[in-house]
Amino acid sequence: MKSSVTSEDLRELFLLRRVPEELALEVLSGCPVLELKSGQMLLRAGQSNQKLYIILSGSLSVHLDSPERDSVARLEAGESVGELSVIDDSPATAFVVANSHSRILEVDESAFWELVSSSHDFACNMLQLLAERLRSSDDAITRNIRLRRRFERDALLDALTGLKNRRWIDERLPRIMDRHRRNGLPLSIIMFDVDLFKKYNDTYGHDAGDCVLASVARTTLECLRPTDLSARYGGEEFVVILAGLPLEVAWKVAERLRVTISDADVISNDGGLLPPVTVSMGIAQAGPEDDAASLLKRADSAMYRAKDSGRDRSCMQEAGG
Repeated sequence: MKSSVTSEDLRELFLLRRVPEELALEVLSGCPVLELKSGQMLLRAGQSNQKLYIILSGSLSVHLDSPERDSVARLEAGESVGELSVIDDSPATAFVVANSHSRILEVDESAFWELVSSSHDFACNMLQLLAERLRSSDDAITRNIRLRRRFERDALLDALTGLKNRRWIDERLPRIMDRHRRNGLPLSIIMFDVDLFKKYNDTYGHDAGDCVLASVARTTLECLRPTDLSARYGGEEFVVILAGLPLEVAWKVAERLRVTISDADVISNDGGLLPPVTVSMGIAQAGPEDDAASLLKRADSAMYRAKDSGRDRSCMQEAGG
């Protein structure tokens, strides 16, 4: 259903702010006013469009992928849609649907450009509107980048301990090893796990086990240099990357960490004191032929030697051992 525009319709429109009423009515009097029912579609994504639509009453919702999906924007009376299609002859980029009974002024190309050429104020209003749209788009892009970076960061973090996770180790350790090899610097790693952790869980409960893992992670961070890196490798197993340290110095770091963990208080979720734990440590230094997998395997072998030797101790694995 179509009707005609009136001077009252045009009086409160942002795009016509400061535009003489007589000029606006003269140019737009031949433009039809569409009467849309709730749910009726005004524009479809990909549809050819060379018209500007100004909402006189009611509201429109904008949907990107499908009109059945949640809307990404809501346009109220006085706002418009289709500006870029008129300016650069581009197809519609979204689905635009009436939220309720709405009256929409349909401005064709000739009327649009006549207003631009005959009214400096209309052109300025249009520039301001497009600038605000561009700024909103930039803000949305910035928010999306931040969200993506947050998701990427969260995907590489262990939720319980706050340490890096195994995926991070798998992605970063090869690059770290290559960098140290190129620079001629040593690189050692410590692999350790909590002794008798299953028995601890079975005795004191999984909440207590979680508190142990969080405590071990916190103590590990407190004992390391800012340049050292730590990760929860899986379950009760942890990995520490010691940048620039040879095997013998890495062993001293491991021993200091082992003793500190065994002496640390483990606090329960309700503030009580839980029994302390010990850890078994395996240390290996990257050799010329090592890749990430072989280095981790050697550290793992050293850790199991420590466990087989009675637990709560550190063992070194020489290259090729």
